[in-house]
Amino acid sequence: MIKELKFISWNVNGIRATLKKGFMEYFNEINADVFCLQETKCQVGQVEIDLPGYHQYWNAAVKKGYSGTAIFTKEKPINVTYDIGIEHHDQEGRVITAEYLEYYLITCYTPNSKRGLERLDDRMDFEDAIREYMLKLNKKKPVIICGDLNVAHTEMDIKNAKTNRMSAGFTEQERGKMTKLLSSGFIDTFRYFYPDVLHRYSWWSYMGNARANNTGWRIDYFITTKDFENRLVSADIHDQVLGSDHCPVELVIR
Repeated sequence: MIKELKFISWNVNGIRATLKKGFMEYFNEINADVFCLQETKCQVGQVEIDLPGYHQYWNAAVKKGYSGTAIFTKEKPINVTYDIGIEHHDQEGRVITAEYLEYYLITCYTPNSKRGLERLDDRMDFEDAIREYMLKLNKKKPVIICGDLNVAHTEMDIKNAKTNRMSAGFTEQERGKMTKLLSSGFIDTFRYFYPDVLHRYSWWSYMGNARANNTGWRIDYFITTKDFENRLVSADIHDQVLGSDHCPVELVIR
């Protein structure tokens, strides 16, 4: 019998805050083989989590209380690397890559273009860099990337498409980069299983009672190389899980 592997990805919007809001209860209940975090907002030594049976890998931003990623994994990777080798992108702890025998796993927290799109050019540069990085890895073995990729790819992935066309995360430029990534040989796993489903989101603003009204965006993903298509079992969005303005997303492979 082929073992199934469960992956979880969650932008926790500050792990120290989320630990006070039920993180460990969810973590223990979901029992993932690999659990990835984004926006940890902590430096080395600022938080210690006792996770028996898991290996922990953290990447902190230089700036305190900002960005950051982590991977908790039952199976110890062959190798773990941090960032993508481009200095001006490697200051914010946005990427961790774990190499396993059969694939690479990347947790990624893509930069937000910010209000007024003041960071859009930098964001576009990061998009090109991470795509090239993924394509380079994919020449060696299949790639899984997960995380808060900070873009609602299509109108199905956002509640109010018309009023957000110039908003960070839904510009033509950002959506175009996601299209380019997928067309270069990758699969949006949630859309693979649910190509037409509406009103499934992973992020809601804290303003305007957005979560209660499900006025959300789907900006958290598991994306795999097409070589993985025959190994995909299921994908899900755990939109009932609280503790952050994002909710966890899931991928199961065989």
